[in-house]
Amino acid sequence: MTPEQRAVNTIKCLGMDAVQQANSGHPGMVMGMAEIATVLWSDFVKYDPNDAHWMDRDRVVLSNGHGSMLLYAALHLSGQSISMEDIKQFRQWGAVTAGHPEYGYADGIETTTGPLGQGFANGVGMAMAERWLRENVSTDLVDHYTYVMCGDGCLMEGVSAEAASLAGHLKLGKMIVLYDDNNITIDGRTDIAFGEDVCARFEAYGWHTMRIDGHDKDAIRAAIQAGKDKADKPTLIACKTIIAKDAPNKADSSSAHGSPLGEEEIRAVKIAIGMDPDEKFIVHDDAYAHFRRRHAELSAEREAWNQNVAASEAGAKLVQYHEAPDVSAVDWPVFEEGGSIATRSSSHKVLTAIAAGIPNFIGGSADLAGSNKTKLAGGDCSRDSFVGRNIHFGVREHGMAAISNGLILHGGVHPFCATFLVFHDYMRPSVRLSAIMHQPVNYIYTHDSIFVGEDGPTHQPVEQIESMRLIPGLWVMRPADANESSVMWKVAMERRDGPNALCFTRQNLPIMNPELTQGAARGAYVVRDFDGSQTKQCILLATGSEVSLALQAVDSLTAEGWDVRVVSMPCRELFAVQDATYQASVLPRDVTTIAVEAGVRQGWTGFGVRGALGLDRFGASAPGTIVAEKLGLHVKGIVEQVLKNTLQ
Repeated sequence: MTPEQRAVNTIKCLGMDAVQQANSGHPGMVMGMAEIATVLWSDFVKYDPNDAHWMDRDRVVLSNGHGSMLLYAALHLSGQSISMEDIKQFRQWGAVTAGHPEYGYADGIETTTGPLGQGFANGVGMAMAERWLRENVSTDLVDHYTYVMCGDGCLMEGVSAEAASLAGHLKLGKMIVLYDDNNITIDGRTDIAFGEDVCARFEAYGWHTMRIDGHDKDAIRAAIQAGKDKADKPTLIACKTIIAKDAPNKADSSSAHGSPLGEEEIRAVKIAIGMDPDEKFIVHDDAYAHFRRRHAELSAEREAWNQNVAASEAGAKLVQYHEAPDVSAVDWPVFEEGGSIATRSSSHKVLTAIAAGIPNFIGGSADLAGSNKTKLAGGDCSRDSFVGRNIHFGVREHGMAAISNGLILHGGVHPFCATFLVFHDYMRPSVRLSAIMHQPVNYIYTHDSIFVGEDGPTHQPVEQIESMRLIPGLWVMRPADANESSVMWKVAMERRDGPNALCFTRQNLPIMNPELTQGAARGAYVVRDFDGSQTKQCILLATGSEVSLALQAVDSLTAEGWDVRVVSMPCRELFAVQDATYQASVLPRDVTTIAVEAGVRQGWTGFGVRGALGLDRFGASAPGTIVAEKLGLHVKGIVEQVLKNTLQ
């Protein structure tokens, strides 16, 4: 048995043994892609186990993340981050070898995968980041590939179609996808639901495609090299494989997809491939040697690269780009009190200032840049040149969000993306993954309420803001005016442990005192305090455009005998992490508190809130002010809520 074949067989055995011991997992894909993984890591992937965070390493993404043991076995054999003890703890509490690859658990896991198609789209983002850095910093210091392994399920999911279409359009020639074409999914053979010519589809997208025997190691080698030689197109290699290859009873069947093979079947496989059936979790020296035979060469390459970085201005620039953004370099806009401006427009002024101070701040919109007010100076990223600042994602919200995750995970750029708030629903799975991975992607959502007006209920977000607040780790920001917009953007750019959703209005809002609105940096603050003129007290707790509505209600409530405090809460999550003393000073629990927000009311149960003025239905098509009036979002509605929910 050659060392290369021993390495292939070792991956199969580790996959079978780990899944069997855990009594949970997906062994079939590991066995079917063992040759692909062996050739990829041992012959092609550029990495250095002595520096897992080498900026110019190749990125490898396992999009079909249910076969996570394939990645864990390859990382172990290549001497990176996974120990044999880690493999033995597969799918156990506290193990880095989770059921699906989880970003941050171990070096070499470039992204969290499992929701099919997400890793594919992340890979597109990584390839875009590589190209942007290569063209904006240095072709000598930035020159690496993005490899993605995926399966039939990944290519059925719509997110991969969106991302693949954009990748082909942009000619991302340094992206190579290895497609595990095994014709099996959980329910059976793919032809029950999936009969298209995948290669023809990708050729229509503008990809270079090949079809090979996925178990022929020489064919795999030749195809990957051909993909690398095709500089003007991304490459899809359709690798025809057999799921659970060499399993006498379960090969080429869906029963091998998501269940352990069983002890007898595993013994039979090991005998068939020439491995000792009594050995478990064993790696022979020749398998290690085969995977690691390029280590000295790769370490030398990385050392030479380090020297070039240290000796050049481009190197210093590249290092700076991989660091957290320097928010002190931004001349944060301050808006004069009085007058009015839509927060989407004030956000654009802030975006312009951020881009001026942070040169690797890039992003774009889902074909809505004019409406979202997200167009930056500095040109576009196009198929012919990637030196610009603006990415045209097209009408591809889900792909856009997943690609943005890939951009931030790659490093070197600070991305944002934008659409209408109502279309967050198209993006939610990717936003959720941003939060799971603690990635500081900034999501811009405009047209944030029923005040969109005539476009009607399909375009009027009612439940979206509250639904976003249900995502752990996502900070939802809804500023009340231009100055709060500037403050919230600063908070978002300073935050490095999770994503932010910045929600802006289409309609104009009055501009408040810029010194007062600095309180927005704590998530909530008093914009109008009690004046002691009445014996009864109430608090109006509002967000976004409803802060100005709450302020308008003060006179009517005063006439009813109420002393009114108005609190703006642009970010509920930020306020929740403030100290208890500050929280109590803003929202004392012994005062009647009414929440006011143009959205569903279910979430307004904390902070001592007794009642909420909001919406429990979808909107309607009419001018925004008429819609608000008809649906009760007016001063009279606020007064009614206060009277109905008075503390006794």
